[in-house]
Amino acid sequence: MGDILRPPLAADQGGVDGPYVVAGFVDVHVHGWGGHDAMGGPDALAGMARALLQRGVTSFLPTAVTAPLDDLARFADGVRRWIPAAPDDGAQALGFNLEGPFLAETRRGAHARTALRTPADVGFEALQPLLDGLRVMTVAPELDGALELIAWLDRHGVVASLGHSAADLVASRSGFDAGARSTTHLFNAMTGLHHREPGLALAALTEDTAYAELIADGHHVHPALWPLIARAKPRERLLLVSDAVSLAGTSATAARLGGLEVEIRDGRCVVAGSATLAGSLIALDAAVANLTAAGIVLPDAAAAASRNPLEMLGVSDRGRIAAGQRADLVELDDAHRVIGVIRGGRRI
Repeated sequence: MGDILRPPLAADQGGVDGPYVVAGFVDVHVHGWGGHDAMGGPDALAGMARALLQRGVTSFLPTAVTAPLDDLARFADGVRRWIPAAPDDGAQALGFNLEGPFLAETRRGAHARTALRTPADVGFEALQPLLDGLRVMTVAPELDGALELIAWLDRHGVVASLGHSAADLVASRSGFDAGARSTTHLFNAMTGLHHREPGLALAALTEDTAYAELIADGHHVHPALWPLIARAKPRERLLLVSDAVSLAGTSATAARLGGLEVEIRDGRCVVAGSATLAGSLIALDAAVANLTAAGIVLPDAAAAASRNPLEMLGVSDRGRIAAGQRADLVELDDAHRVIGVIRGGRRI
């Protein structure tokens, strides 16, 4: 059993080592890929799943942006209906992720202001239609009623992820104390590491039991910080996520994300006419390669994109190279690029 294998090739193939073999990647925060939007219905979900698999992602959580609760309920129901009929040549959905609507207005990023809500103003009964299949939900812990919402989500087996937040250090730690178990795209749309006014980023880095998402595209977090993050977080608590949008993997330069227009400028996806980042264009295979180029060893980088997110979700039938595990595997070349994908024992 292990996190990574490199089997030798046969003698007639030169006798040298073969490709690296790692567990299939798991993207728990992805809004779209290959021209397909997670909120676009069953055909879009199928296209997204197939496109993700080509990049080594064997499991994923389709992720919704902030929207009216009725729209989020339709998204949730649509994912639930789609999963049993999902294509077997695509990544497998393990449920879904809701990034909002309980976000701080001042840190909303690429989320529509008009759809933001405060937990205290939304009864738990209104959230019941979202629960089945909900695996992760972003919550700003300083909002009125947020701590009660976090505890409620935790009781229902949903990972509350702190993010899009203006919380100070005390309020951030209160969120983790209330039951939050993860942090949405570390350093982005949150209070940071100011030496006199530390905020959510510091709380996430120093709370050893909490997971922390990292978008390793070089735009969201400077690469010089990646080794610091890897040192601060226990190796089993770092999560690589893409936060990718439908523009990723295409030649298109503009699209809609929720109710907002987004565009590609200087290699970054931003809200049209602004410098506000609006998701990413990276896939997890590139994120793994970027981390290893920054000095993080391949077993740790690969675990951050596979075993760690699965353990956060409580999924135990995959994510390791071991007897009895589901054979979701990725083959990588010496530059850690995907050269082969096996999903459920079947080579794609």
